Amino acid sequence: MAETKPVERPLSPHLQIYRPQLTSITSILTRITGNALIVAALLIVWWLLAASTSDAYFAMADAVLTSWFGDLVLSLSAWAVWYHYLAGLRHLYFDAGKGMDIPTAEKLGWGCIIGSVVLTVITLLLV
Repeated sequence: MAETKPVERPLSPHLQIYRPQLTSITSILTRITGNALIVAALLIVWWLLAASTSDAYFAMADAVLTSWFGDLVLSLSAWAVWYHYLAGLRHLYFDAGKGMDIPTAEKLGWGCIIGSVVLTVITLLLV
């Protein structure tokens, strides 16, 4: 029987030619921010429950929430709220059958990203 030489092929050729698109990144960000907001909500509920439990337990929860880590989580949560809100408005626009062409979808994606950052900065400056 003749011996065949195995062909050297890349394992994942699509990873070498695929470039992430803004529309796919914004879709993934919408899912990530939705899940992150659930975690942030659980953190705030934990803080509220600690307030109703005891002074010592609340002091510990309050120390976590007002530390640099808590400030970071709550600041990122503010961004996640704004991004998720703007992405929801974008999807309502898509559901109306508008903005389905690629240039408009990319403009709306950039609008969500830039708009959420601007609204987060305004929110943090007002608080």
